[in-house]
Parts: sequence; C-alpha cells; structure tokens
Amino acid sequence: MQVWEPYALGETTRVRAGALELALAGAADATVTQVSDGVWLIDAPGATAAQWRVPCMSVSAFWTPVGGTRWVPPIWSAPLVSRLTAGSPVASLVGMAGANVCTVGLAEPLAQVSFTGGVMEETGEFVFTLHGEGLRIRLDLSERPFSAAVAGVAAWWQEAGDLPPTPDRARLPVYSTWYSMHQDVSAESVESQAKLARELGCETIIVDDGWQTADRARGYAFCGDWEPSPATFPDISGHVARVRELGMAYLLWYALPFVGKHNAAFERFEGRFLRYLDHMDAAVLDPRYPEVRNFLIDRLAQAVETWGMDGLKIDFVDRFATPGGDPAPGAGADCADVDEGVRRLLHDLDARLRRTRPQVLIEHRQPYTSPGLWRYANMIRAVDCPLSSQENRQRTVDLRLTAGPVAVHSDMILWHPDEPAEQVAVHLINALFSVPQISVDLAAQRPDQLAAIRFWLGIFRRHLSTLQRGTLEPEQPEHGYPLVRARDERTTIVARYAPLPVEVPDSGELLVANATPDRRVVLYGTGSAYVEVHDCGGAVVRTTTLVLEPGACVVEVPMGGLLTLRRD
Repeated sequence: MQVWEPYALGETTRVRAGALELALAGAADATVTQVSDGVWLIDAPGATAAQWRVPCMSVSAFWTPVGGTRWVPPIWSAPLVSRLTAGSPVASLVGMAGANVCTVGLAEPLAQVSFTGGVMEETGEFVFTLHGEGLRIRLDLSERPFSAAVAGVAAWWQEAGDLPPTPDRARLPVYSTWYSMHQDVSAESVESQAKLARELGCETIIVDDGWQTADRARGYAFCGDWEPSPATFPDISGHVARVRELGMAYLLWYALPFVGKHNAAFERFEGRFLRYLDHMDAAVLDPRYPEVRNFLIDRLAQAVETWGMDGLKIDFVDRFATPGGDPAPGAGADCADVDEGVRRLLHDLDARLRRTRPQVLIEHRQPYTSPGLWRYANMIRAVDCPLSSQENRQRTVDLRLTAGPVAVHSDMILWHPDEPAEQVAVHLINALFSVPQISVDLAAQRPDQLAAIRFWLGIFRRHLSTLQRGTLEPEQPEHGYPLVRARDERTTIVARYAPLPVEVPDSGELLVANATPDRRVVLYGTGSAYVEVHDCGGAVVRTTTLVLEPGACVVEVPMGGLLTLRRD
C-alpha cells in the first residue's frame, strides 16, 4: 500500500532518542543527550523542521496549552503557532489513566514556531511536525503522568534564566470590577466594593476598563491617552490612597496595544500603526518604533509612580500579532520583528516600574503565556469565560502545568444574583487550584452567598501552600479534569467535579471539596480517621471517627461542601 507522506521535509538528518527516530531538516549536525529516564534533549541549531512518529496505542487525549477539546486530531489539522505574544511551545500525547505517551517542549524560540500533531490514518501513528529556526527540543517519553511531563517542560524553561521572585500578594484572592461593574466604575463604587472584598478575604482589587472615560458604550475608542476620567475619578491619587488604607493592593487596567480614534494619541501616532480595528474603533500601535514604546511606558508608569498603584493589569498583548503576518517596518523603526518590539517595550516598562515598586504586581492573560514573558509578569489569568465554571477549571489547571513561577489566576468569577449558595461554592471550587478573582456586586449578596464566599476564600488562604505550590495531579484531561488533586508532605486536597472515588492517603490530612450534586463521596483506604464535614457556608454538619475497612466507604458531603479527614 502506498502511504501518504505528510509535510515532507526534503533532505534530512536522522537522529535517535530512545526508540524514536527524528528527522531534522536543515541540520548539518545535532546533539542528542539523555537527561533522565525517558527524557532527551535534542540540540539542532541549524534545523528548520523536525518530525517523528509515535505508535498511537492506548491514547486518550492530545493536550495543548490552548485548551478546548482534548480530541486526538487527524494529521491534516491546522498547525498550532507559538510566539512571544501568543501560546507556549509545548504539547503532550496522553495515554490511558493520564499516562504520558510523548510530551514535547521547545526552548523559548526567538521567532515564531508552528507545531502540527495528528493521527496518520494509513499507519495508526501519531506524527509530530515542528517548523522553526534553531530548534532545541525536550522530548519526554517516560510513562509518568502527563501532568508531570508537562510540568517538567515548564521547569526546564525556568532553568534558562534568573527570574524575579513572585510576590506573596500575587497568590492571594482578588476582587475585579469587570463583570460586576463593566465600564460603570467610579471612585465611590470602587472604594465601596474594596471595603466589602477586604472583609471577605480579598487582598487586591483590579479596576478594569472604564476608569479612563465617561463613555459607557464599550469598545476602545477612548483608550490610548490613559488619563483618569475627571467625572468619575477626580482625584485618583487620593482615591488610591483610600483603597490602600483598607489593606488592599490596587491594580489598574490598560489595553496596551490600543489607541482609540477619540484620543489625542491617535493623531500623534498615525503612521505608527500595525492596523486599524473597525469593530473596536481603535488602532494597534507598532512597538517597533522607540517613540511608541516611550509613550506607552510613560503612560503606564504614571499609575505606579504618580498615582500610587501597586501594579498593572496589562491586557491584549496578543493583539500586537497581525493575522496573516506582520507588516514590514517603516522608517524610524529600530527592530524588524513585532515580537522584538514587544519584548523591548515590556523589558523597559518592567525596569522602570521596579525602580518605584520593586515588588510590582503585573497581570497577563491567556493566550500570551510564553515563558519569554515570565520576567515581565507575576500573575497570569485564564481567558474570559464568564459563568463557565468548567472552562475556568480546565484553563486554570492547564495554566498551572505550564506557568512556572507565575501565579495563576482564575477568570473573574460571577454568578446570577439568585444563585443558591451551594452553586456559588461550586464556582469557587472550580477555581480551587488557582488564585480566585471575584467579580459580583458584594453589596447585593445574600447572607448565605456571603458565607460561601467567606468560607471558601478562607480555604484558599489557609491552604495556599498546598493548593498553589504543591504537586498538582489532574485526572482525565479528555474529560476536562473531573478530579484534581494537590498534595505536599502533610496535606492532600482533592476537588471532585464528578462522582468519582477518592483515594485516602496513608498519613496526613485529606480535604475533599465536593462540586457535584452527588453527596456520596466514596473513599478507598484503611485505618481510622477523624472526619469533619462542612456545608457550603462553613457550618459543621457532621463529625465522627471513621473506620476505613478494605473496600469502599461512603461519607455524605453536601454540594459545595468540604470533607476534612485527619489520621489519628
């Protein structure tokens, strides 16, 4: 039978990593080094492409950092693209029970790379194809959990540079104004919500779009000059000081690339645009021009230097990339690549902000998650998924595997005003392994809703080390992680999003958060333990000493509630 050859590479050099043979195009020579059991590094500085095949046996999912469905794609699927402003260069073919089949990561590329992975129907093999320049590949063929293999790539990225430490505050609960207020923000409303949020356990407030304009029509026509609206923030420095006196850190939102048509900067920088976005009433500035970078740095830095902010929410970095390819730079540009212009912009902004506030807080967002941006952000948020708790869970877990030292934040959590308290707790449990961002009108919450917020933010804070720094073990990526576990030497925390059984560790404390309507939590283990069950608002509904016999043991836990099990 004639077999179709996908993505023919032309003349190649062939190298071996364990049982796999890799074809490298454009490589005069390559070095293969085994760094641990089942893990190889392939250094091919002259390579422009690489391809290899894996027998597609006992495969259940194909994991990529862009999220979405975990189906195993056919070979003719569109390639994934990773560059500084979008994506992360890693993917994993996952076997049954979450075992790693083949995880591949690339050292931070200097230019865009494309990655194609898919099933070759004629042979039943999964074909990996990379295109880029100067490839340095980390190939993990071990049989450990895929989550450990992906996290291993992130650890490898982290070895490449001395990164500033992530401030502790970046890992504490946040209140955001976006879903709760949208553009209808003012000094008075922000201060009111900040006070309530602080009492519930939040440590930071992020003021989103609307502070820079009195217009409430959405869109970005009034972005670009970045001065506070005198109608709603007449004394922004005094306002920030009042919020900070509550004990809250303050971050301000900027749509970094955009300059709207109703701003003085629009006329000033005409001819220095990458493109105009009709549906947004704004242009995208070209960061390859020094005057553009200097202007943006001055505008953003005043929030910290003059107004007293603790940091910035930097939005839409991915929009610097032009679909179909970036235009050629004009006269006056000091670099050819847009990504290089972005890198210079963020580097110089970071250096300036840290002169005033060494522990400045900077939030980025999916999809601009490249390890090349870790130096310039210590918070990374899941992309917008309002009221989709399952999507928030999947995206935050994905980010946790690849974010290295950066604190992972949920998308802003909101719910319908009439939502029962149990469902409020479910929204919070779906963000359990990230930093929760709350975005509802706290003044309008019922007492039972407030109790759920207070209880679960207390769990986030009390068990922060285990939840955010412990070993993360998500199960069944093909089903959106219906059970997720985090553990350290003393504590294991399990979130149960489907009626799945829970293994009880032989020692230490076990917490089980129940996000399902099924109250029957099935435990597997042996020995005796003290058990305490809380409802969604933290009230104790049961305490007992439980004797675990061989086989299954059932403990009832309300939806949105928590089971705590401590060994004698």
